[in-house]
Amino acid sequence: MSDFKFLFSDSMKKHFLLCFNLFAFAAFAQTPRSMNSAEILQGLMKLKNATSVLYIAAHPDDENTRLLGYLANEQKARTGYLSLTRGDGGQNLVGKEQGELLGLIRTQELLAARRTDGAEQFFTRANDFGFSKNPEETFSFWNKDSVLSDVVLAIRRFRPDVIICRFPTTGEGGHGHHTASAILAVEAFDAAADPKRFPEQLKSTEVWQAKRIFWNTFNFGTTNTTSPDQLKIDVGGYNALLGKNYGEIAAESRSCHKSQGFGSARQRGSSIEYFKLLKGDSVKTDLFEGIKKDWSRFKGQEKILKVIDDCIKKYDPQFPAKSVNDLVAIHNQLNNLDEKIPELKYWKKQKLKETEELLLACAGLWMEATASDYIGIPGEDVAVNVQLLKRNAVDAKLNKITYLQSDTTTALDLKNNELYTFKRKEKLSAEAAFSNPYWLNEKHETGMYKVQSVAMIGKPENENSTKVVFNITLAGLPLNIERGIVFKSTDPVKGEIYRPFEILPPVTINFPEKVFVFTDGNAKTFLITVKANTASVSGRLNIIAGSGWKINILSPDFKLSAKGDEVTIPVSIMADEHAVDGKIEASAMVNGSSFNKSIKRIEYDHIPYQFILSDSEAGLVHIDLKKSGIEIGYIPGAGDDVPASLKQIGYNVTILTDELLSNTDLSKYNAIVSGIRAYNTNDRLQVHYSKLMEYVIKGGNLIVQYNTNNRIGPVQAKIGPYPFTISRDRVTNENAEVKILGDKHPVLNFPNAITQKDFEGWIQERGIYFATEIDKQYEKIFSMNDPDDKASEGSLIIAKYGKGNFVYTGLVFFRELPAGVPGAYRLFVNLLSLPQNK
Repeated sequence: MSDFKFLFSDSMKKHFLLCFNLFAFAAFAQTPRSMNSAEILQGLMKLKNATSVLYIAAHPDDENTRLLGYLANEQKARTGYLSLTRGDGGQNLVGKEQGELLGLIRTQELLAARRTDGAEQFFTRANDFGFSKNPEETFSFWNKDSVLSDVVLAIRRFRPDVIICRFPTTGEGGHGHHTASAILAVEAFDAAADPKRFPEQLKSTEVWQAKRIFWNTFNFGTTNTTSPDQLKIDVGGYNALLGKNYGEIAAESRSCHKSQGFGSARQRGSSIEYFKLLKGDSVKTDLFEGIKKDWSRFKGQEKILKVIDDCIKKYDPQFPAKSVNDLVAIHNQLNNLDEKIPELKYWKKQKLKETEELLLACAGLWMEATASDYIGIPGEDVAVNVQLLKRNAVDAKLNKITYLQSDTTTALDLKNNELYTFKRKEKLSAEAAFSNPYWLNEKHETGMYKVQSVAMIGKPENENSTKVVFNITLAGLPLNIERGIVFKSTDPVKGEIYRPFEILPPVTINFPEKVFVFTDGNAKTFLITVKANTASVSGRLNIIAGSGWKINILSPDFKLSAKGDEVTIPVSIMADEHAVDGKIEASAMVNGSSFNKSIKRIEYDHIPYQFILSDSEAGLVHIDLKKSGIEIGYIPGAGDDVPASLKQIGYNVTILTDELLSNTDLSKYNAIVSGIRAYNTNDRLQVHYSKLMEYVIKGGNLIVQYNTNNRIGPVQAKIGPYPFTISRDRVTNENAEVKILGDKHPVLNFPNAITQKDFEGWIQERGIYFATEIDKQYEKIFSMNDPDDKASEGSLIIAKYGKGNFVYTGLVFFRELPAGVPGAYRLFVNLLSLPQNK
């Protein structure tokens, strides 16, 4: 890096850093890629490199962002992160999304992290089903052979010289998924080179033997797996072109994981990473020891190095267009490489892509394609706006633009800094598939997604299905440049905003709840929302359910005039004595065709707009349930759907804001419940502690759902009337035996008699963050444990305090109630109904 410092004055560095930050935001916002002069030089230097390294772990946020940034920007190796899962089973600190919706958020957070540290992102079909204590449990959910196949496919496609695991195969990573990721990586190291393993993959790729595989050892908390005899590398250096230490880049990358509360402080200065060799050639000083890292690894290709070196030496950061002719020469040499050697073919394709990006950057060529609306309907017209700008003085000609269904020949010599705009109305194919994350197109099992297209396996997100292709000639070199169609708008506060172009059905149909819970034979009326995604939609709503459920649609016909209009249609449903739990399904007949999709949207400022299309359906559950008292106060936490679940069974739920907690007489509430992680996310609860305790003393029931006690969300406030500690104890097996410790306690008897049957049908886990170091004033209600674990008695503790009761519980009611689990409802109602003490 020091060889190029003479190119930059201090003022130019400041300009480049500003551009770098603007680029990082622009990339997130899905605008066409734009590179500043510092990034162009970084890219030119990277053209020389012909090495790659693949980092493998289990989840979003497992990756070592400092190491990835160092490998991608200092070593200039092609660097990838293979996360086996998308993190569906994790917690969410920014909202209520769980499961697939959370996985979608975390996928986009990972992509933002990779845009920050310079690595690339890949996945397998494995689904994060929640915390797992050992790899045996993990593989009981994952199809080990299928996930191994995906890891082998990633290695064969990426062709890494070096593979690095975040975790060991021996369990020190603390999570079954972590250990499983290492086991799979080590097995795949050999399997990827064996033509007898997964031979069907060899139709589209070749076998590959990485040189070596390491474990990137760590010192986390009380677990130190580093040792002096391990390979040590200082990854804390400073990149003058980027103007940052790799510790600073790492913090910015890690802070992209906002849903996990992983905001990190920028670190500067030396930072040593440790590596233990697991398989392959031994090394003493470097990960790439003995590996030729540039084009000299290929016999007779040293001439490419000379052309790239010449381009770098002549590069002028104030006038990058001067490098266009040199880049054209590099492109021509790459294009003439023999493709009979698989490794050479691989690097030819990769470096041609990088060279074309650099050519566009040096020429200052900017292109984008936008739609007049963010929604398109198969078979209907889309107004496409195409813009093209050449900002530097180079010879460039626009030959043709290929749209969705047609193309146009222009033969236009592009003038410098003149914005060209082309407007065209195109028709979407009537057979166009609806937009949806590809891994969610089919219903899947707990542990694995279903992906029919082998070509899509491993990709972080969908490829552009709607795009415009610019055929240009740049300094005599013909190029085809693709730009996906997006929607662009201007927000008065946020400024210019881009969002993906969506292909949707004419209407979507949304139920208000995921599960409808019935506690008696009375009819329940709810509103189904039908929304128009195009103008002038009329049709008829149809509802079906299993036997024993009586349905009445009060007014099934609808007519929506404008795009975006919606109507809520009342639907009444009642269970007779023969009704069986099942599901209710909705569809709409429009112009002779039936549509049955619902849409769930995700909108956060830190990721692009996201959504999921799924079948319009909801669960139907009948529960034998008795209640006592109906007024509930709810203190919101990080976000959950417990209040909606309580409303379904007849409670009046008031959300207790800070103002209401301060100014309201709390005695009106039969019980007050705090949402998940409320004491982690609301520091005002310390202020309200005395008032809440007074409420309990006078006869109220205060139920505190789980909080964490770690660096992400340490509990600063007092919670209960007597001391206890929140631990990391949990029971991850949702079918684990629950032993009742005190069967006479009211919580097990009033108003519902709790039996072992009430613990059937739970999902994902029993509970998390159990209490420990529990004061003797608390009564422990249950004992439970995962196989081979010590029993824990901290899942539910109750203390009498004055006339009322205080409850802390790690049982995952926030998962079970929205899923309609009967026993969870019955137990939670009993907590709300705890009788006053005499």
